[in-house]
Amino acid sequence: MNPRQRVESVIACGLAGEVVRTFGNVRLRVFGTSMVPYVLPGDLISVQRANVSEISLGEIVLYSREGRMFAHRVVGCKGSPENSHLITRGDSLRHNDPPISSSELLGRVISIERGNCQWRPTLDLSTWERIIVRLFRNSNHATYLYLRLAPLRQGEARYAAPLLGGAIERQQFAGSVK
Repeated sequence: MNPRQRVESVIACGLAGEVVRTFGNVRLRVFGTSMVPYVLPGDLISVQRANVSEISLGEIVLYSREGRMFAHRVVGCKGSPENSHLITRGDSLRHNDPPISSSELLGRVISIERGNCQWRPTLDLSTWERIIVRLFRNSNHATYLYLRLAPLRQGEARYAAPLLGGAIERQQFAGSVK
């Protein structure tokens, strides 16, 4: 990332953080691959402001650190009730993120949109889902192949749903997101 892109990214992340802190929610487009196959690049996530004490294991949270934003799943919590920190990890990543403080947490992901479908993230992954996540976590080639093949299925109804579970709500969206 060149210096200009870095500055633009820091400003955009700061603005999105202020929107969720001020108004309580924000919708963002995902660009990274750390949550593949559950969240794909290009998906829209809706984030609702939340405190560390309101977050449960298994939820996907959005946090900001060093001018970047991350949407990762909560895998643990540490510290005292007055000063607790969340432990997160991207579904396709091998290692946990450094602990997240309350000042870094922006909120929880309350819905994910792909194509013309929307669903709410689930807290628990089934055994089958854990196997798929483990495959992507241990094989960059499998992740790459999945990301290359997924757009070929765009026209199919099953592509609109996540590869991993989740209650799906079919909904048509009017207009475009800018």
